[in-house]
Amino acid sequence: MTILLFFLVLFVLILVHEWGHFIVAKKTGMRVDEFGIGFPPKLFGKKWRGTEYTFNALPIGGFVRIAGENAEDVTVDGDIPSDSFTAKSKWAQAAVLIAGVTMNIIFAWFLFAIVFMVGLPTAVDEDVATDGARLTVVHVVHEGPADVALLPVGAQVTGFSVNGDAADELTPSAFAEFTQANGENEVTIAYTLDGQTAEAIITPEKGLILDDPERAAVGVALSLVETVKEPVHEALWSATKTTVFSLKAITIGIATLLGQSVQGTADFSQVAGPIGIVGLVGDAAEFGLTSLLMFTAVISLNLAVINMLPFPALDGGRLVMVGVEVVTRKPINPVWVARLNIAGFMLLMLLMILVTFNDLTKIF
Repeated sequence: MTILLFFLVLFVLILVHEWGHFIVAKKTGMRVDEFGIGFPPKLFGKKWRGTEYTFNALPIGGFVRIAGENAEDVTVDGDIPSDSFTAKSKWAQAAVLIAGVTMNIIFAWFLFAIVFMVGLPTAVDEDVATDGARLTVVHVVHEGPADVALLPVGAQVTGFSVNGDAADELTPSAFAEFTQANGENEVTIAYTLDGQTAEAIITPEKGLILDDPERAAVGVALSLVETVKEPVHEALWSATKTTVFSLKAITIGIATLLGQSVQGTADFSQVAGPIGIVGLVGDAAEFGLTSLLMFTAVISLNLAVINMLPFPALDGGRLVMVGVEVVTRKPINPVWVARLNIAGFMLLMLLMILVTFNDLTKIF
């Protein structure tokens, strides 16, 4: 199920990105030969208003084929067709290249707005929590006692006891005091998840708390969580602030990583590739739909920032080439453009392989 969610998130984000290129290309008079949903091989398609809309076998996104965009078939009897990418003004070309990134940002803002309107499960302090707050599992130490006992993240704790002696209060502090007072005695945690009730019997272990290795712990973090909803106007403003803040943080993070990579000091252990993102999607889904939407919005912004990097094969790299043509007032040799894009694509694939290998080393 987690893998299916990952492919669904990837499919939607790529489709949104490509739709941005498509709609601006159409509006600026460029000929769009194909708008593909999924990747080849083609299953079937239908041509409408000069564009073939195809449905393909690999459901991992989509693509747009704009006439002349990749320097193929740009001339007919030595002339550049007026509806090709290269025949349009540099402003139109830049608008098409930026449109995909713009749509990813708008889509993230839209998802943030929905989340704030529907209500976002939010961790609240015990002093300000309302009666609607629920004691929730927010983290479980991997291969720790709680993980072995199958206490899932996102579960709502309804009670905890030792030898039938149940705690009187359901708060994070009460849980910490209760488990500390009972040492290494088995703790029974009753919880609900997806409408189902269950129990996890956990034997505390020492060494889980770095500052206090002699203290026995169950390896689980609990928090009071309640759903906080906002009216439409506040949700839209909150979405705007969150989008701007997230874009700034992501941009700084990626720029710092690239700078450290050049210096040879980058820590790639914190970088997640496809396999790592699959796990993150699963974790987000465990907390509910709003958490999954929030995670999807953040991934959409990451794609936007990465795509704007001035690197061949990415929108940012192609935008740089358009800028060079504006400054030099002459087109770059399309053969070299194609070669640069191919080289850039191969380097991106190599980077993807390395990041995936990094994901695997974390697992094994």
